[in-house]
Amino acid sequence: MANAPIRLLIAASGTGGHLFPAIALAQKLPDYQIEWLGVPNRLETQLVPKEYSLNTIAVEGFQQGFGLSSIRILGKLALSIIEVRRILKQGNFQGVFTTGGYIAGPAVIAARSLGLPVVFHESNAIPGKVTRFFGPWCSAVALGFEVAAKYLPRAKNVCVGTPVRAQFLDGAINAPLDLAIPDGVPLIVVFGGSQGAVAVNKLVRESAKAWFDAGAYVVHLTGDRDEEADSLKHPQYIALPFYNNMAALLQRATLAISRSGAGSLTELAVCGTPAILIPYPFAAEDHQSYNADVFTSSGAALTLKQSELTAQILQSNVLNLLKSPDELAKMGEKAHAIAVPDSAEKLAQLVREVIET
Repeated sequence: MANAPIRLLIAASGTGGHLFPAIALAQKLPDYQIEWLGVPNRLETQLVPKEYSLNTIAVEGFQQGFGLSSIRILGKLALSIIEVRRILKQGNFQGVFTTGGYIAGPAVIAARSLGLPVVFHESNAIPGKVTRFFGPWCSAVALGFEVAAKYLPRAKNVCVGTPVRAQFLDGAINAPLDLAIPDGVPLIVVFGGSQGAVAVNKLVRESAKAWFDAGAYVVHLTGDRDEEADSLKHPQYIALPFYNNMAALLQRATLAISRSGAGSLTELAVCGTPAILIPYPFAAEDHQSYNADVFTSSGAALTLKQSELTAQILQSNVLNLLKSPDELAKMGEKAHAIAVPDSAEKLAQLVREVIET
């Protein structure tokens, strides 16, 4: 009788930065029986492929300070740990994989209380509080950036990069765009991660006329939270909430303007796309600035702080780069050098080593 397939619970929730690497990993473990652990009404309910059963728990993160809301959150955490233990025991799972965030806490505690191995993936250059606290509890911590290891001295760290969606590694990356953009014109792609970036959107709309005058086209992925998303009309301007084929779009881009979440940076690196990065200033522990520093220090990108940024500054930086094709080419080469295209395979191998030994 053949051995039963290994059962793995993946705890990944909330944003594309947490979900896409986990989905990429799952696709590299076709012989595993995988189920998902998420939170109701978050992005995983839309993004997790239908072949993976989705279990949901009620858990949320701690805000600053301690008060009555913290007591309520602690109560939810305790109940969620009990629920995850039940899921793990009833499902006969043999291990847990998590990409962090507040869902990682109950997943790690429940798994370790049952003696199950846990692999934790940290995509950012500076690990978050959850990673720093729970990393030493885990069987291994997989890192997106080597620099993160210095913040996790007691964890078993392995640098594997951050996995990207399959579309970035197959023929789709060179597929033609289904957008009305002429061949040969400069293309600026603006995106703010899976949740958009309203502050960046406003700066771009205020800057764009000069870019149009320079012959550039702009594809602006506004997200779905910008009430003024349709306020700019121009034949060289395409505004969309989202765009599915990001691989082909970034491959075509002359320059990207982006937040610096780890997922976005990984996609820019794989495509070799030069970028102006505007870190989200309210990200936990300013982790987007640390991510951006990795790219800026290697010459792959230019970083502009949102607190010091005006439309005029953004406008002139973009125009200067559009006038410097050699500089853009060098930036693209440096970005591509950061990429770990086989990250999903490396992460899958690490999961196998941890769970199967």
